[in-house]
Amino acid sequence: SNLYFIKSKSQSDALCHKLILAAALKELMQQKPFEKITIQDITQKCGIRRQNFYYHFADVYALLQYMFEEEAICLLKKHEGIQLWQEDLLQLFQYIDANREVCLCALNSIGREHLKRFFEADIHASIKSTVEQIGKEIGAINEHVCQADIDLMTHFYVVALTGLMDSWLRGEIDRSPEELVTFTDRMLQDLSLIHISEPTRPEPI
Repeated sequence: SNLYFIKSKSQSDALCHKLILAAALKELMQQKPFEKITIQDITQKCGIRRQNFYYHFADVYALLQYMFEEEAICLLKKHEGIQLWQEDLLQLFQYIDANREVCLCALNSIGREHLKRFFEADIHASIKSTVEQIGKEIGAINEHVCQADIDLMTHFYVVALTGLMDSWLRGEIDRSPEELVTFTDRMLQDLSLIHISEPTRPEPI
């Protein structure tokens, strides 16, 4: 039992250190560009030794990814089901809205493609599940629709949603998080309009 207690305490301490480091990075990102933030800045900010930083993260980019996963990506993993997924997506937009400075700092410092990779994998999994569920409900996905078609539909919506987030974050779209989720839901409900079928072949002469 003592061994279990020691192991549990060690895991708890590790999680605590990671969260403290993430909070320090987030605070620093509100003060200066991401590329100017060093590991020394972070460890001095939170009082954790440099060696402990490397115990948890390879570099500042790994810490940034962890921060977004803990605070934002997890919002898309809470529930299953269409209505609950909409609620999670709303929370994600609200997170970006509340942390606009931090997200813009990351976007401007590491570039759109790098930041998009942080979100895309998890957004892809969530959207694929939603596409399949809605598609079956409205009859757009059936035994005649192959997996490649579903993957293509999913890719379409992932690219559209990440592009929408990017434009909204930069201030190019003036809509509330609620309006964006309503729009995204309407697009997903229109799966029936993207009913993919085999191309018609010309009749032989």
